[in-house]
Amino acid sequence: MPDLFCTALPAAGATGRALLRLSGPEAVDFLDALVSNSVAGLAPGRAAYAALLTPQGKFLHDFFVTAAGDGGLLLDVAAERRADLKRRLTLYKLRAKVEIADSDWQGFVLFGSEARPDLPKLLQEAGALLFADPRLAALGWHLWLPPGMAPAARELGMPVPFDAWERHRLILGVPDGMRDIEPEKGILLENHFEALHGVDFTKGCYIGQELTARTKYRGLIKKQLCKVKSTSGDFLPLPGTIVSLDGREAGEMRSSLGGLGLALLRLDALAAAERDGKTLEAAGVAITARRPDYAAALP
Repeated sequence: MPDLFCTALPAAGATGRALLRLSGPEAVDFLDALVSNSVAGLAPGRAAYAALLTPQGKFLHDFFVTAAGDGGLLLDVAAERRADLKRRLTLYKLRAKVEIADSDWQGFVLFGSEARPDLPKLLQEAGALLFADPRLAALGWHLWLPPGMAPAARELGMPVPFDAWERHRLILGVPDGMRDIEPEKGILLENHFEALHGVDFTKGCYIGQELTARTKYRGLIKKQLCKVKSTSGDFLPLPGTIVSLDGREAGEMRSSLGGLGLALLRLDALAAAERDGKTLEAAGVAITARRPDYAAALP
């Protein structure tokens, strides 16, 4: 059996993760009416991936939602953006019977093979939170431990540095929040939210639903997030760097590690590069690009 790896998630910075707790009798209904995916009926150990959008349908936040023991919800969110998400949810709260609070638990990711069948029971009995990443099975499990319990995580898998997890994510071609999706500009289906199980097209209305539905049913996708790789092994340039084809803009870079990364590319430019055998370029670095293996068929 392949090794099970354990990576500690930073508690701050661009790659950090944090928890937000929603409690109260109306917590589930409150969040379900706001976000792109259904969060009703979640049980401990099961999570939903969802996004909060602007009224115009542009990306603001993405997060994982799972059930809390008190009937409320726990949101696994980008640490740098937790305060902004909390502020926005508070604006929508009005008279809803919901309390929104920060949590100081420590996050980890387990990946590399399926977790042992006894892990969920053992961890729940110990007071920890464990759920499978709802986007792709290959992304493993998210683990949250209360203060003082963090060292126990080393017993669950081989400890590896965060870059090992980052490389695994980039090989799969999975976006990481605002590092890959520009707030107030990004569109969910350009960033594979449907294929990553982050949109429920059968649930009731939510904020920004119209643009998301129109993008799907009218086939309005003109660009998408793609996996990119340096052909020479050189480090890829910084996020926001323009990607070009034959001197014309084809998209721009997103997150990367060494010679692996992601880029938001025009689909016509990607098709032209593949058809004509031409090379894309970003700040003088030649790159190859393709849509992730999990990506849904284009309309």
